Amino acid sequence: MITFLSGGPSLLDVALGLFSWNLIAFIVVFFILKKYAWKPILNSLNERETGIAEAIAAADKAKTEMAQLKSENEAILALAREERAKIVKEAKEQADKMVAEAKEKARAEYDRIVADAQLAITQQKNAALVDVKNQVGSLVIEVAEKVLMKELSNKDAQEAYIKSLTENVKLN
Repeated sequence: MITFLSGGPSLLDVALGLFSWNLIAFIVVFFILKKYAWKPILNSLNERETGIAEAIAAADKAKTEMAQLKSENEAILALAREERAKIVKEAKEQADKMVAEAKEKARAEYDRIVADAQLAITQQKNAALVDVKNQVGSLVIEVAEKVLMKELSNKDAQEAYIKSLTENVKLN
């Protein structure tokens, strides 16, 4: 046996009385803990474990739902992009159609105005020709009257007189 310097009992010495009292105290504390504390501690650990498992399951479910929502959102965005492209295309086609119709109407209006102007020009030209013919006719009649009134016997003198009259006459 190992002894201390003081010569007293060593730590490795077994004292039966102390051992039995320690054993009795341990058994009493063990039964008290088993009866009053062990079940609530195990129940709370089980509840905690169940809660953690449920939280993990809920997190996994939320994760899958978020993934599903993300894919649904992407699908909705793709549909929206397609719809936007379709609307833009239709608007462009409508605008092109409206521009073509406006050009066609402008061309028709231009053709109508040109035709009306040509008709008016032709009518004014014809009226001017009729007026010139009338004036020439009245001048010819006037010259003929003057020639007949003069009663010249000489043909050369008559032609000279007609020339002088035509030079003196001004056309308006």
